[in-house]
Amino acid sequence: MKNLLVFLTKNQSSIYKVFLFLVSTVLVIYLLPKGGQFKYNFQKGKPWQYENLYAPFNFTIKKSRETIEKEEQDIRSSVVPFFDLEKEVSINAFQAFSAQIETAYVDSLYTTPKVIAKEIGLNIINSVYQVGVINENASFNSEQLIYVKDDTNVSEHVFSQVFKKDQLSYVIDERTTNFKDIRPLLSELLSTVIIANVSYNSRLTETTVESMIKEINPNKGIVEKGSRIIAKGEVVEGEKYQILNSLKEQFQSQVWSQNNYYWLVLGYSLLVSLVFIMLFLFLRMYRDVIYQNNTKVSFIFFNVIVMVFITTMVVKYDTTYIYVIPLCILPIILKSFFDARLGLFVHVLTILLLGFIVPNSFEFMFLQIIAGIVTILTVSELYKRANLFVSVGQITLIYIVGYFAFYIIQEGNVQQISWETFLYFVICGLLTLFAFPLIYAYEKMFGLVSEVSLLELSNTNSDLMKELSNKAPGTFHHSLNVANLSEAAANEIGANSMLVRVGALYHDIGKMSNPTNFTENQMNLINTLDELAPKESAKIIIDHVIKGIEIARKNKLPDRIIDFIRTHHGTNTVYYFYKKEQELSGNANPDDFRYPGPKPFSKETAILMMADSVEAASKSLKEPTSSKIDTFVENIINSQMENGQFINANITFKEIETIKKVLKKKLNNMYHLRVEYPE
Repeated sequence: MKNLLVFLTKNQSSIYKVFLFLVSTVLVIYLLPKGGQFKYNFQKGKPWQYENLYAPFNFTIKKSRETIEKEEQDIRSSVVPFFDLEKEVSINAFQAFSAQIETAYVDSLYTTPKVIAKEIGLNIINSVYQVGVINENASFNSEQLIYVKDDTNVSEHVFSQVFKKDQLSYVIDERTTNFKDIRPLLSELLSTVIIANVSYNSRLTETTVESMIKEINPNKGIVEKGSRIIAKGEVVEGEKYQILNSLKEQFQSQVWSQNNYYWLVLGYSLLVSLVFIMLFLFLRMYRDVIYQNNTKVSFIFFNVIVMVFITTMVVKYDTTYIYVIPLCILPIILKSFFDARLGLFVHVLTILLLGFIVPNSFEFMFLQIIAGIVTILTVSELYKRANLFVSVGQITLIYIVGYFAFYIIQEGNVQQISWETFLYFVICGLLTLFAFPLIYAYEKMFGLVSEVSLLELSNTNSDLMKELSNKAPGTFHHSLNVANLSEAAANEIGANSMLVRVGALYHDIGKMSNPTNFTENQMNLINTLDELAPKESAKIIIDHVIKGIEIARKNKLPDRIIDFIRTHHGTNTVYYFYKKEQELSGNANPDDFRYPGPKPFSKETAILMMADSVEAASKSLKEPTSSKIDTFVENIINSQMENGQFINANITFKEIETIKKVLKKKLNNMYHLRVEYPE
């Protein structure tokens, strides 16, 4: 049991990576579409690249989506609408008119007899209710066939046979040619008693339409086993294209059966595992610092799975919106936190995984890989807001040009191009701007540092920098000089210049606790440390590292910046007080005067150690000359190398020599060395 615990403790990082690999593989396989992959890749408008293809089994030819949509449209335009009829309304109209005509003729002076007026009115009511009366706002073609339904029967009529209330005055005038004096009376009474009793039944009509649409046959023919589908070199278009799509669909549904399920899962597992293994190998071979950091590895895998998940959800909802997904956010984020090469590599691997999910995978993968390359090439200095907007515009343009080119190749013209797809690309570009808030969220979630954060931290007007300049102005000035030296050296060897500059600005913030104990902050020649024992003085000097870490954590500085505070003295000794102890006591223990470390473990932290030591030591030079500067730079850095301060940093001898040259040149410029003019 003890051996097992020891093994788990020693290999916990590797065990976690295996766990991450397995979980990521299972998640991606779960998200992949449940269907076999058709072994032929073809595109509309391009020649068939394979040998003659013969039907491997009997299958039906599926109608194209456009054909089915046209049939649905034909059904909707030709369907016979249903109307509801209320018979009681006509009976009530007869009764109401008979009662009102009696009342109207009491003490009346009409020349037309009441019997005739009543007969004319009842005849009009009978004629208008022969089929039924409909509201005036109902609008159908006059020759439209309709079904009129009451409680028991359904009758077929032409819409023109249904009476409209606005026709009432015309009917009254026609029936009262010889009895014009009762026209006003009949118009008043009939307009009151004649009520619409026919209404459009939209629910029943729509139900009928849906029922007819469901009965549409999605097939339009059968291809017999062994018959030739397409010959080599023949252009894939029209009927051939539809037959190939039908075969592909039938093949995938047959392959993904219960019998083949485990074999297909095995195939998917191998391919997905291969992609993730390539990612691990890349990190292990070329980005070992990232590989050793489980948080960073988890962050990369998390982003890949998120992109696969979003794409899967969009494909399941509607493949039309596939180009709305802002996949270029992935290389932007990875470049912001890591570097361009890693961002492009992960983007390409993610697109390879998405090839299993999306339709027209070749077109999709081509556009996304090109867009990813453009993203890497154009998105630079993300902390400059205008850069991202310009890059998004270029990415959107690449999408549009690429899609337009593919459409011309496939269709041969632009007559039926879907212009709304270009709108999807514009939306995709706008969504890519979401990278800004996403970078901020990731910084908080994973504790990473982006270029944007580094720019904010490099602001010398921040509260912490102002506090340093007020409490320890000499240290502040020293930090600025070290930042300039470090940045120049980092640029020369290709290290992260922004990161090392920020680290240099904050590396000595621990001196704010007791600023007068450090010579650069002393306003006179009195050094308070001279009155103390060498060990006590050394402890005060060494403690500025620990106090700096405490101040940094209190002010919530990122861990990558705190690393510069921890490592800028490595495990060197406070040499001045060590030698003083030797002079006073005759011997001294170097460990009593040694910084706690750790040693620098990156190019950036190594650069800071060199620049810090050189800049601080340069203040002790009397009448500095170019030769003196060259000599003391060589001595200081060589001493650090002999003490093994750079053995954990991935820095080469050649890069160290380059850094020496930069530091010599910069110090010469700082001291403005010139030839001495004669008096």
